[in-house]
Amino acid sequence: MLEKNLSQLEIGEKGIISNFKDEEMSLKLIEMGCLPGVDVEVLFKAPWGGPICIAVSGYNLSLRRDEAATIVLQN
Repeated sequence: MLEKNLSQLEIGEKGIISNFKDEEMSLKLIEMGCLPGVDVEVLFKAPWGGPICIAVSGYNLSLRRDEAATIVLQN
């Protein structure tokens, strides 16, 4: 199975965080509440490759698309 990352989800889609592709970035994301096993939902996507707004751990979080691409979701 191909793994899907957070940046590939469309607005309204949900997923469960599985792991991270970038160890250094994962520390930052974990501090912001993006933990393995946590549900995430894409709320907004800015046009032209701008940030993504997600709902995670009870609050809204904006991430750059390259940051979101390091978050691997469960299949």
